[in-house]
Amino acid sequence: MSLAELNHKRKQKTILCADDEPIIRELCVNVLNDYHVLLAKDGLEALKILETIAVDIVLSDVMMPNLDGLELLQKIKELQPDQAVILMTGYSDKELILQALKTGADDFINKPINIFQLTTTVEKVFEKQKIRQELADLKRTDQLKSDFLGLISHKLKTPATAISLFIQNIAEGVESPNDANFKQMVAMVQAETVHLEQLIQDLLYFSDATLQEEALTLEPIDLGLLVDREVFALQPAALQRQITLENTIHPPLPKEPLMLNPQRISFAIRSLLDNAIKFTPKGGSVSIEGKLDANHVKLLIKDTGIGIPQQELAKIFNKFYQVDPEHTGQVRGFGLGLYYARDFIRNMGGQLYIESQPNQGTIATIEFFLPSSKPLNS
Repeated sequence: MSLAELNHKRKQKTILCADDEPIIRELCVNVLNDYHVLLAKDGLEALKILETIAVDIVLSDVMMPNLDGLELLQKIKELQPDQAVILMTGYSDKELILQALKTGADDFINKPINIFQLTTTVEKVFEKQKIRQELADLKRTDQLKSDFLGLISHKLKTPATAISLFIQNIAEGVESPNDANFKQMVAMVQAETVHLEQLIQDLLYFSDATLQEEALTLEPIDLGLLVDREVFALQPAALQRQITLENTIHPPLPKEPLMLNPQRISFAIRSLLDNAIKFTPKGGSVSIEGKLDANHVKLLIKDTGIGIPQQELAKIFNKFYQVDPEHTGQVRGFGLGLYYARDFIRNMGGQLYIESQPNQGTIATIEFFLPSSKPLNS
């Protein structure tokens, strides 16, 4: 088989045909030749195939030895509830059909098999799958929008309320510049104003980096120079928190540029540095260094911050999830940085790892293959 034929096979939909009659299996291969067809002689063999290979549709006879079609359907739905299954039967028993539908069968084909019915039923089930997936995507998108809008409202409400209340008190004469605590109130409002400004900047930054739907474009990138720019941009934030921010990388890194998307790799590095600064106490330090081995280039972002408990590490890449060590509910940001950082890095062929222990800081590692050692299938 040529490389072009192999690639075409991979793009094809896969159908698993389970039937104890060789003539039916052969018919499926010949009629469904636009698909990649796998064959099983009974339900047990079909289950073994499903353990190792993902298929789009299971096409199964009802009457088979060892494990019949209904038992196969039940086991499939227990393991993979969304798996599409079409049953083939020579019986018109209404009880059997009703039981199969309750168990989750997507459709039926009557025996003896009509070629037109076989092809149209398969096409119809594929169309059902497509619609079901589109509906699931829409529901997920709607839920994400609702979650995000709720989060934005919550995050913006606190500083906006504090500023509004202070201005209202001044307008009503409750607060006076002559009061002893007036300067303290002004300082608090200034802090809330800065917090509000940072939230808006974060929101604009996320929108710019994540809402672009055009195809991912890659260009030669020197990670060393890019890190220089991001560290320079974040120095004011580190100084404000009295944190040392150090870059030990000397460009070029690596010597041969990597093919990356500049906006997305910048977003990932900035998000990781921003998190390190945000969760490192006053007087601490954040550093970024580069490492090379035979096959990889790595960026290591280390901090002397509060660290992350083991039970939190599994959740940190979830959308909207934020580590809140003091349980105040007032952590700056939207809980999207790590989610998109890892997503962007993976889409460019890299990996992102986070290692952390409470009170021992955190190490975030970005890893890419060197151009000379990049796998052919990456």
